[in-house]
Amino acid sequence: MAPVATTSYFTFSARDSHSLTQAQKPLTPVATTSLLHHNGIYFTFSARDSHAPSNKLPFTSLPSTPSVLSSSSSYGRRKTNVSTEPVEYVSPAPEFESGNELNRLRKLRKSLTSAKTLREKVHVVDCDSRVKRFFKRNKKGYARVLDEFKLDEYEFYLLKCIVAAGQEHVLNSGYDSNDYEVDSNGEVLSARSTLKAALYSLVEMIENWDGSDECVKKVDGAALNSLLRTLRDVEEFYNFDSNGEVLSARSTLKAALYSLVEMIENWDGSDECVKKVDGAALNSLLRTLRDVEEFYNCIGGIIGYQLMVLELLSQSVHGEKNDNFQHVNNTNSMGMEILEIHPPSVLDLSQDTEYAARAALWGIEGLPQLGEIYPLGGSADRLGFVDSVTGECLPAAMLPYCGRTLLEGLIRDLQAREFLYFKLYGEQCITPVAIMTSSAKNNHQHITLLCERSKWFGRGRSSFQLFEQPLVPAVSAEDGQWLTKGQFVPVCKPGGHGVIWKLAYDKGVFRWFRDHRRKGATVRQVSNVVAATDVTLMAMAGIGLREEKKLGFASCKRNSGATEGINVLIEKGKPDGTWAYGVSCIEYTEFDKFGIADGSHSSNSLQTEFPANTNIMYVDLNAAELIGSSKDETSLPGMVLNVKKSINFVDHFGFQHGVSGGRLECTMQNIADNLVNSFSSRCSEGVEEMLDTFIVYNHRRKVTSSAKKKRKPADMSLHQTPEGALLDIIRNAYDILSYCDIKLPEIESNDKYADSGPPYLILLHPALGPLWEVTRQKFYGGSISKGSELQVEVSEFLWRNVQLDGSLLVVAENVMGSQIERNHESILQYGYRCARCKLENVNIQNKGIDWSSDKNLYWRHDVQRFEALKVTLHGNAEFEAVDVNLEGNHVFDVPDGYKMMVTSGNSGLSMQLSPIKKEFMDTGSWFWKYMLNDNHVQLEMVEL
Repeated sequence: MAPVATTSYFTFSARDSHSLTQAQKPLTPVATTSLLHHNGIYFTFSARDSHAPSNKLPFTSLPSTPSVLSSSSSYGRRKTNVSTEPVEYVSPAPEFESGNELNRLRKLRKSLTSAKTLREKVHVVDCDSRVKRFFKRNKKGYARVLDEFKLDEYEFYLLKCIVAAGQEHVLNSGYDSNDYEVDSNGEVLSARSTLKAALYSLVEMIENWDGSDECVKKVDGAALNSLLRTLRDVEEFYNFDSNGEVLSARSTLKAALYSLVEMIENWDGSDECVKKVDGAALNSLLRTLRDVEEFYNCIGGIIGYQLMVLELLSQSVHGEKNDNFQHVNNTNSMGMEILEIHPPSVLDLSQDTEYAARAALWGIEGLPQLGEIYPLGGSADRLGFVDSVTGECLPAAMLPYCGRTLLEGLIRDLQAREFLYFKLYGEQCITPVAIMTSSAKNNHQHITLLCERSKWFGRGRSSFQLFEQPLVPAVSAEDGQWLTKGQFVPVCKPGGHGVIWKLAYDKGVFRWFRDHRRKGATVRQVSNVVAATDVTLMAMAGIGLREEKKLGFASCKRNSGATEGINVLIEKGKPDGTWAYGVSCIEYTEFDKFGIADGSHSSNSLQTEFPANTNIMYVDLNAAELIGSSKDETSLPGMVLNVKKSINFVDHFGFQHGVSGGRLECTMQNIADNLVNSFSSRCSEGVEEMLDTFIVYNHRRKVTSSAKKKRKPADMSLHQTPEGALLDIIRNAYDILSYCDIKLPEIESNDKYADSGPPYLILLHPALGPLWEVTRQKFYGGSISKGSELQVEVSEFLWRNVQLDGSLLVVAENVMGSQIERNHESILQYGYRCARCKLENVNIQNKGIDWSSDKNLYWRHDVQRFEALKVTLHGNAEFEAVDVNLEGNHVFDVPDGYKMMVTSGNSGLSMQLSPIKKEFMDTGSWFWKYMLNDNHVQLEMVEL
């Protein structure tokens, strides 16, 4: 009988509803069904009777498991009883093929952790068997030649580390050393002749290829297989004609092979070829290694990074547990730890509208205590965004969406909240913004240049802090080996948005926020274009500040099959008898590890009971800094290795590759795993009210709609595409305006518009609100016909009984204020010399957008028009149209300092342009006065 191993019990429970208000619904006892027993870990889920799963489990050939009984506890939650009878020994799963490598790396990491100085660390890696073998084999090569690059001891140590990590192929010329013939001393004997002969053979085959199959018939099986492997590698690099026929595969492949042959032909067996290595590539590699070694020092640097990769890869091979939610404590004699995961109770803003309004005002009132955090370092490969002129891949933040970049959209949303604060409290407030970038796709450089060209959006350079996340090596899903483009050039990707907490500490971002006297921060991603809609973001921040919470999530209903995680309530019973509770999340890439199937028709589709994780958060800065400053893996929450996607890259010969793989990623939201609350006993219902973590919940299109991926031409789904996100923006506009007694056509489901444009375009500047109750007081009456277009880029705006059939564009330079010089920078002064527009009893008719044009790109707001009514307001210009019909194409261009009145005259339109009175230059001839009335904002028009 083997000793009883430490055991953890994972259970899932499903409640009636996750849409709960502050009055928490009780948890009734639920039945628990054992699903999987593996390596001493029990995965179970439970459901109330109304949601009980069928007896058919989503696993086949499951080993038998000890029974886990449930009974009602005195606290209203189920009590899981575990048999104390000895558990028979269960044979472990077959060892991952790199099991010996894992053991070697663990020992190496332990020795390096114990080393106190660089010299001691060098001694440790020099004693590693791989390092000894590699540098013995290349004793006349790398050791001497790399010295000629004047590498210091630390740089040479970094190179030794990647050899010790089993990645010596990065230092070779793209060939595995196992392919070389070596003598007893490890010296290369015949790499040149062997490889050259093989390549010449391939060149000859291609040279004799006339496009038919004849040459293939003449080759033997081994040569054919060799050729097929080569062709597979370069398949995506071929040129095809309109019929899909190969145009230049022969010439392309032949040229590449001749290049290889020439390289080998010039190799005389000496070390001279090594001297020809790209110094820039070597320096780039050293920078990457330095970043990995220093940033991941909390898990053991380069060695720890590779060890974690192999451990996670091993877990994915065997379907092992997700350690994000469980840490075994061996102090208990039974070694028992229970982890239950429930649908969380939430603060439903869509149901309790009075509470939502009050919480949103808390968020506006607390704006001077808040910062803003944007994780913009992702590579956004799925978006496929490239420069139309240069072909350069561009980051998501640069995507032109609705007439401006996504990054500018984030800043506009923030400025709208600051403008609301100004209108309520009469004070200027500029929120400090921290932006995490990366070097992927020149992300950091592009974002910096964008901010500079935009003159830091009128906020001043000092209100921004850009900090660059390190890139990490991408690995093969097959064996965890680093992917390479060529010698010294590993394929690198950003390490996930979860690195943001440690990076923010390392780069002094938390200290910078303290200098700005900020207590908390809101976090949102650039691809989510609706995150700041109405009350959600402000209410979340307001609750976080007011209730002194450490972390808050904004959540909504999850779309089945979406690439998004779920929010959960963790209930953890510890071996010492205490219980811990907290709100956290499970990434969609981890569903399999928890036995959660995706899809509404699945018998175990438990994520339908859980709200979506949207990566919109409130975070207490002190709490986040404490976690980011920790010296262990706590500072890198939610480490995962997602190898379900293809890593696409171009090698140094220009060949395109698509390899199944991934990289070590951290998940930003799993910082919540370190913010649980402990209790001496199991808690009763309503435990969420006592936690440092919370969730606000709202309608999905008020919380998340993302421009994450490029839509494929034949794809009927618009989910997470720019086109789909635009439809949600228009749906929100419909909800605003239809409430104002304005007649509009309803918007149908997305599939209705998959092959056409949207039914109409409505784009409203967020400073019109951003609270919908504010925006709605500026609109009343009228109609907007199908196929019409409305764009309002001004905050001081009035619409009264306007009939729109066509295009109306109101564009202002000074939407929320004007620029003033301060400390040699242009700063946007809110409320100062704003532009204004009034439309009362106006009938607008024109041909509008050419909806048949194939040049229209609606989500960019790049459309062809037959006619339009366009009002352009320069500086503090004002425009008024009253009791008038405006038919056909019109352009009203109002200069700074002037007011234009358009009315009906005896012979058509009457237009009067007059200067604004001097005493009204700064305030305007009228403005909206914002007042607080209980939990609501009430507007009053003031005419001077």
